[in-house]
Amino acid sequence: MLNRESAKPWDSSSLPKRARTGRRRAHTTLKILIVVIAVLALLAFAIARGSLYWVHRAMLESLPTLDGEASLPGLSAAVTARRDAHGVPHIDAASLDDLLEAQGYITAQDRLWQMDITRRNAAGELAELFGRNLIDHDRTQRILQMRATADRLAASLGASDLRIYRSYARGVNAYIEQHRDKLPAEFRILRYKPAPWTPSDSILIALSMAQVLDQHFDDKLGRETITRRIGPALAADLYPTGSWRDHPPTAPVPDLTQPQPGIPDVPLDESQSSLRDLLELRRQLAPLAFDPETRCAECAPGSNEWVVSGAHTASGKPILSNDMHLSHGIPNIWYEVDLHVAGLDVTGLDVTGQDDPGLHAPGLHSAGLHVTGVSIPGMPLVVAGHNQHIAWGITALYGDTQDIYVEQINSDGQYLTPGGWRAIAHSHQSIKVRLGRDVPVGLATTAHGPVITPLLPGETRTLALKWTIYDPSIVAVPLLELDSAANWTEFRAALSHWWGPTSNIVYADDQGHIGYQAAGIFPLRPDGLAGVPIPVQDPATSAASQTSPKGEWNGFLPFDALPTSLDPPGGLLATANSRITPDGYPYPLTLGWASPYRNERIWKWLAGKDKLTPADMLVLQTDIYSALNQELGQRFAYAIDHSPAADPQLKEAADLLRNWDGVMSLDSSAASIVAAAKIAFWPLVLQPKLGDSWRAYQWPESSFAEEELIMHAPPAWLPLGYSTWDDLLTAALNKGLQDSAAPSELKSWAYGRSHQVEVSHPLYSMLPTLKSWTGTGPQPQSGDVSTVKQVSRSLGPSQRFTIDWGNPDSATENIVMGESGNPLSPFYRDQWPFWYAGKTFTLPFSEEAVAASTSHTLRLLP
Repeated sequence: MLNRESAKPWDSSSLPKRARTGRRRAHTTLKILIVVIAVLALLAFAIARGSLYWVHRAMLESLPTLDGEASLPGLSAAVTARRDAHGVPHIDAASLDDLLEAQGYITAQDRLWQMDITRRNAAGELAELFGRNLIDHDRTQRILQMRATADRLAASLGASDLRIYRSYARGVNAYIEQHRDKLPAEFRILRYKPAPWTPSDSILIALSMAQVLDQHFDDKLGRETITRRIGPALAADLYPTGSWRDHPPTAPVPDLTQPQPGIPDVPLDESQSSLRDLLELRRQLAPLAFDPETRCAECAPGSNEWVVSGAHTASGKPILSNDMHLSHGIPNIWYEVDLHVAGLDVTGLDVTGQDDPGLHAPGLHSAGLHVTGVSIPGMPLVVAGHNQHIAWGITALYGDTQDIYVEQINSDGQYLTPGGWRAIAHSHQSIKVRLGRDVPVGLATTAHGPVITPLLPGETRTLALKWTIYDPSIVAVPLLELDSAANWTEFRAALSHWWGPTSNIVYADDQGHIGYQAAGIFPLRPDGLAGVPIPVQDPATSAASQTSPKGEWNGFLPFDALPTSLDPPGGLLATANSRITPDGYPYPLTLGWASPYRNERIWKWLAGKDKLTPADMLVLQTDIYSALNQELGQRFAYAIDHSPAADPQLKEAADLLRNWDGVMSLDSSAASIVAAAKIAFWPLVLQPKLGDSWRAYQWPESSFAEEELIMHAPPAWLPLGYSTWDDLLTAALNKGLQDSAAPSELKSWAYGRSHQVEVSHPLYSMLPTLKSWTGTGPQPQSGDVSTVKQVSRSLGPSQRFTIDWGNPDSATENIVMGESGNPLSPFYRDQWPFWYAGKTFTLPFSEEAVAASTSHTLRLLP
């Protein structure tokens, strides 16, 4: 036994000499290693600081000139660009050419890299900058022939339209040429310079918006996969088209409390087979990055809009509101601008449309042009906003403008057409890859359109995509016509040339009128709208018929047949991506409307109210009540009450849910519980029938499908192992709590902790030294996809606009972050506090209001 009193401290001298020497060497090596690590850490820190300093300097050097004078060759006279307190440019010019050239120049000051990356994203030219990870994306865009389509459209422009795009491009290119040594920091980090801007680039950006909002072929492929596994009857439950909650703007005011018959789906062809994993295709189509953890079944672009007549407002004049929901990013997709040209010089520009049937701008004759709102960087003019006489807002209509055809192929590789067998057209392109070899891409085209089979791993059929954007009849987007319209007649005349994206557009004017118009070109399908790929049939089988072969288009729906409304008796119009066609409407515009909850809430909130003000409109735009979640919360509580499997935590959940008011607030524990249960519900129901293919289920109206299943409890959907739907719903809630790591005390589970928003720059977010101060970081967020404030982590209102014609200078408009893409600009994130807090500010319009708000003035000289 050790004698503690006699024990001595350990003495290394008692070790053999070799051991002592080895230990000293180990100590010495450790000291050297520590020194080396410290030196390397200091070196890395110095490099990081040096890199940060270099980037900071590049940002500083690329800040635009906001005051004084600048040269802009090509102008016929001086142009003034005044910026207000939020950096919004108010541009005054003597001619339309000068105005558009100045708009291109000023937009490039703030958004040049965004403009370049947007055209690259659309054209499939990102791998050249970001390497191999973007090859799949680029291949997709090449196969869809986005750049080729833009080039074809640009080549077909009439002289007047071409002049508009060229004037804008001239301004962009002047900025590029003048600032080649002081380009935005993103160009310097990636070590490249932008190519000159062209009219084709502007059109390409318009096509990319149509791709974002009107792409349905991936939904059709996923639907085919699921239908093959479970059959048409069960699939119909997952793919509703419209709902009893809908309120089309052209229909009489319904009783929204009573269920109404659903709309039957189009029958599906049993011979159609599975294609691929839908999530993989969605990942390929996503720009720059895709995080599957933040993907949700209804996190799709959408919007809200409404207009109320003067009979219901405090001013006695119409009020119009619009908030368009798109993916968040830095910079924001929209760029606010005010464009003004008085005493318009239209020499050489046919504004009557005589030389170009796509151009009619009668408002330009007498009053010039004065329009303000949001533009898309890279495109001239204003997309949504107001001029001196009219205001308009836009939501996505989700029109089905695409079909997939399963081509018949013979042994020679030819495909079958009504005129016989025909060779597939082939061409080749090459994708440039940063730090890698070029990647060849083979393109194939049939009479229907591009062959998309290479996008679908494991697919052996020849699938061709027909899309309205490929039709040679489409012309330029009629923004000049829209921006200069002075009344309802001119407004509709402009929209009669609107080909896409398919849109719902609400209207209000200074004479007290309100209206709604559906816009876009929609295929006429004699055989109905197909929700899945269409097998091409031998023309001989339909020879007796004088119609087109089965599944083929027969032209486009006439504009006058589209839903429209002017001054409805109720004095209220609203849309929020849900069904806009009334019962009995003869033309199916789409199978995939959005779930009805936002639109239903808007109608109910506005109905019966008078003396409405712009402040009321902001309250509605930021409303976070969910009728869906309140209803489901009560159903989950009932299930727990009637399930023997309920433990104390589940009973606590039931107590929190049963009296919940349905408000998705930051501190709500009930909102956290319902959100977790809804996420857990789908795999529990779908996986037993679909296996891993359950992930292919994505549908704009999936929330309504979920509501119908949960509330009606169909026996065919009850998985094995559950005796009742109460047991299933209890299990879903329990799984949601476990998967979400809910706290043991559920009342402390604040919704905002797990439901967040984060806005980041696509390049700076990749660099650790820049990410923290160039983005917002994760922030708690109220609302969800079923609230009027439709939000997810990376999607939400991209702008908020309201105008009361009682005082146009009180109109408000704000975007998410700010006008500038430069983090050192005061206008980089100055609008974020307003957006995040649900506040807003005015967008000055009159000369007096603009002059009073001017912070900077730049004169552009010829």
